[in-house]
Amino acid sequence: MVPYDQTERHTALSSQDPYAAVFSCRVLNWFDRYGRKDLPWQHPRDPYRIWVSEIMLQQTQVNTVIGYFERFMQAFPDIASLAKASSDRVMHHWSGLGYYARARNLHQSARLIMQQHQGVLPEGVDCLQTLPGIGRSTAGAIRSLAFEKYAPILDGNVKRVLARHFALSGWPGRSAVLKRLWQLSEELTPQQRTADYNQAMMDLGATCCVRSKPTCDSCPLEMSCKARAEGDVSRYPTSKPRKSIPVRAIQMLVLSDSGGDILLEQRPPSGIWGGLWSLPECPVEQSLQGWCLDELGVGVGEARYLPPRRHSFSHFHLDITPVLLEVKNPANRLMDAGARVWYNLSQPDDRGLAAPVSRILQEINA
Repeated sequence: MVPYDQTERHTALSSQDPYAAVFSCRVLNWFDRYGRKDLPWQHPRDPYRIWVSEIMLQQTQVNTVIGYFERFMQAFPDIASLAKASSDRVMHHWSGLGYYARARNLHQSARLIMQQHQGVLPEGVDCLQTLPGIGRSTAGAIRSLAFEKYAPILDGNVKRVLARHFALSGWPGRSAVLKRLWQLSEELTPQQRTADYNQAMMDLGATCCVRSKPTCDSCPLEMSCKARAEGDVSRYPTSKPRKSIPVRAIQMLVLSDSGGDILLEQRPPSGIWGGLWSLPECPVEQSLQGWCLDELGVGVGEARYLPPRRHSFSHFHLDITPVLLEVKNPANRLMDAGARVWYNLSQPDDRGLAAPVSRILQEINA
């Protein structure tokens, strides 16, 4: 047991055991002084805004999310407007944020909420988890932050704080370790002020108990942190077992017609950049001229190569070589073979572009 002073004793929550009460009180006292209270989704703090922010914050840092969130709210101020929007428009406002399945799930969930929940975001953890893209931790965050109801969370920041505080060995992706972390989260989360506590735990992991060079001296849990007592905080949490990341290579074809418009193709709804618009891709081992004739039915002029660049995903690296080509004989076959458009660079529309494609188009239009 960790001793606590009279202030902590005064603010301790009687519904918890003494250890958990001390833990949560220290976290809440820290939050009252240092926690983040001016994030855009906190004002106003309505369920829709919290939901969108929690989806955006999956695998993405707060500073990156803020601008996207504000633009997304301007375009889709409520669930109804998001549900009515076209997929292209939703993906356009997500373009560059990455992990595009999140946007597809958000869009699909908005339509399900309109159809099955009368346009109102449900507040139960189990019900929330029936919506695409919402797992247990995200559901807990929405329930606590938006509805101020008890629900534990376990995002990456909270996993790190708990793993270090209790010196819990093992990669958090292992089922036994994850089960123990959830048990700790449930025990330590207070019934009162759950929203502030959950926000505080996320803030602690994001601003104090960071992956490298944590500022332990400013942590409210320093006195009881077992990893700190061991003198090697970096040991926790245990890193994911390393695997070699494969590298793939493609040529992205920047095909232009006589007017300077660029041919774009819409990618399949699943897989990388699912549902986004991209450039035709030719395998590096194939002839550009032969591939364009076989796949698109067009002849092309001399190729001009742009500098290669690498785009990294979680499970592989993609080496991209952009190739500028002018189409000699734009044929009807080009437009009949699936979802293809001629894209006017001088008058861009609300179309979701894969991030590397957007950068290539900006480069050639500069």
